[in-house]
Amino acid sequence: MSDGYDPDFLGIPLPLPVPVAPTTRLDYPRFSVLLDEARRFAAVTGVVIDGASLREQPRTGEWRLDPRVAADAQAGPEIYSRNDLDRGHLVRRRDPGWGSADEARDATEATFFYTNAAPQAAGFNQSKELWLGLEDHVLSYAETTDQRLAVFTAPVLGETDPPYRGIRVPLRFWKIAAWRNRGSLAAAGFVLDQTELVDTRRGLTVPPLGAFRTFQAPIADIAAEARIDVGPLAGADTFVRRGLRPVAARELRSLDDIVL
Repeated sequence: MSDGYDPDFLGIPLPLPVPVAPTTRLDYPRFSVLLDEARRFAAVTGVVIDGASLREQPRTGEWRLDPRVAADAQAGPEIYSRNDLDRGHLVRRRDPGWGSADEARDATEATFFYTNAAPQAAGFNQSKELWLGLEDHVLSYAETTDQRLAVFTAPVLGETDPPYRGIRVPLRFWKIAAWRNRGSLAAAGFVLDQTELVDTRRGLTVPPLGAFRTFQAPIADIAAEARIDVGPLAGADTFVRRGLRPVAARELRSLDDIVL
């Protein structure tokens, strides 16, 4: 469909993270998905964002299966009907929407393949709003350089994820944003936890008092939990200060809590 994620986009070689489990690579305009066909979800997605030429695009596109892989290797519309699950974009709709108007439209519409979706509890709260705004916050921080980002996102495909309609619902999601800072690679890692909001024991219910929780976490810890090789990203982690004692994940209450 397109050339997919560009590992040279930042001017510093940055390959896609590599999962331990076997995956199928699917390329789209400016982003790629590494699909775990056994779990029917992406194990890794990677997108490149040119903040200097982002376009505000009207919301166009409809969710659809990718014909390049079998339908039963994708978590399709049957997962999201008549319940409290949203089709959560992994690569956000607006992230690849830059360049010419036609390029931006094609790229944003490509984010509506089910290979780029994972179930998230419906509704919003402050912590989920934080999660949705992370790329914008990092992009704003990088404005003084070239306003380019590479962002990697996926669910943590855990062995204990609860079963539902032939899938297992991911309880945690990870995101790593990378940018160029004074000629060197910089990166930050985040985790979204929806454990309190997913209960599949009697169909699927969303507890009224549950909450999304968003954390900044060491990239090396994210790599271990998600079982992925992140290459140079762990060594570029802004959250980990060399020479200090080990850093633990920290829950975020606002964007001001993020260490960049």
